[in-house]
Amino acid sequence: MSSCCKSGFNWHGTPTGSESKVGNTNTKAYVTGDNKDAAVMIIHDIYGWTFPNLRLLADHFAKEANVTVYLPDFFDGEVIPPDTLTDPEKRAKFDTMAFIGRHSKDKRWDQILEAAKALKANYKKTAAIGYCYGAWACFRLGADPSVIDAISMAHPSLVEKTEIDNVKVPVQILAPEHDPMFTPELKEHANKVIPTIGVPYEYVYFPGLTHGFAAKGDEKDQKQKDGLERAKNSAVGFFKEFLHSS
Repeated sequence: MSSCCKSGFNWHGTPTGSESKVGNTNTKAYVTGDNKDAAVMIIHDIYGWTFPNLRLLADHFAKEANVTVYLPDFFDGEVIPPDTLTDPEKRAKFDTMAFIGRHSKDKRWDQILEAAKALKANYKKTAAIGYCYGAWACFRLGADPSVIDAISMAHPSLVEKTEIDNVKVPVQILAPEHDPMFTPELKEHANKVIPTIGVPYEYVYFPGLTHGFAAKGDEKDQKQKDGLERAKNSAVGFFKEFLHSS
């Protein structure tokens, strides 16, 4: 993963949800919203389930898309302090690749799948949205319509072409222009392959923006603020369409 994955900005605001667990699993989660029929699972980036920006996004999704949102802990309690985003010394000391080694796909997939199945057992319709690290898991979940009804992702990381090829549910990709993780080659592959699979597909392009903007963009920069709000609104519209239709 690129160093851009640990760069960004902290947002202002206070999350309004609570901490609980995902269904009958032992996985802790930030939970917000009260819809009994539709749920969204946020699969976090490397900053984990306590990252305030993602909790604020969860609150927005719950209110604006009328869903119950779960932001589970898929890193076994390991949390990167949010001020690592803005502290150059802490960013330099943080070993991204060692972190990813501790939380590789092989080590985290079973827990993510278990959480998705637990939500599906309790809600009529479910979706997942992944930010950076979380995107590969969304694609894997999307290979089985019995597990998830729709998947969205922003500036995907660690995604393989075969994971794109196997998707079988509606897909949304929120893609910035500049992204060393979701490369031009992967973008081209997604845009060629997914339209041939026969599932609804929405590719939302953000010119001038970079990897991480949807979860860590600078609110004080108008272009980034407009982009992160557009990404949020796009996800809300996607959830409304595929979680509340008959």
